[in-house]
Amino acid sequence: MRRLAGTVAIAGIGAFATACVVWQFLRPDLDWVRVPMSFYLLGPTGWGLQAGYMALAVALVALAVGYYRGLPRHARSAAPLSLFSVGAVALVVTALARSNLPDAAPTLEGWVHGTAANTAFLTVTTAMLLQSWRLRGAGALSRHWKPAFALAAVCFLVLWLHVLWRDLPRGAGQKAVIALIVAWLGLAAHWLRRWPRTT
Repeated sequence: MRRLAGTVAIAGIGAFATACVVWQFLRPDLDWVRVPMSFYLLGPTGWGLQAGYMALAVALVALAVGYYRGLPRHARSAAPLSLFSVGAVALVVTALARSNLPDAAPTLEGWVHGTAANTAFLTVTTAMLLQSWRLRGAGALSRHWKPAFALAAVCFLVLWLHVLWRDLPRGAGQKAVIALIVAWLGLAAHWLRRWPRTT
């Protein structure tokens, strides 16, 4: 179960990361420094990036279930499982709801997109912190809790820096947060997949 969950998570994270990079080149009309990922979801090529978001949503659920089922009972918590699951749903909504455009009037769909995106960022980074803390009692994986928690804390702090420091380039700042989150998720999926069968 843990190995399968880790493999599914790695595949989903890889698909999302690949799509994010590829779409920077497929949309040369968008300035990657100023434009957030939401705008790459629009237009005739947006379906491919939407698929990447869906893949990441599946990865989040696989990761959450894998760690919940794999951890010893005393180290389990429903909080990371619930937060990752909410983040996965929010990610799907983010992908499907069209964002507001700077030169157009705000819409209800745009509000839904923005709310879902913020929910995904907040729930996933919080889940990362909690799941990292829970690794302390994870037997063979307990040695990973410090680097996992440190990286999760950096992700959480950089996210709030991006939110509060409005003078930062919105596109580059958001993509830096995404890259850090993807790095944590990739490491967590790798550890899950290589979790010794005896623990």
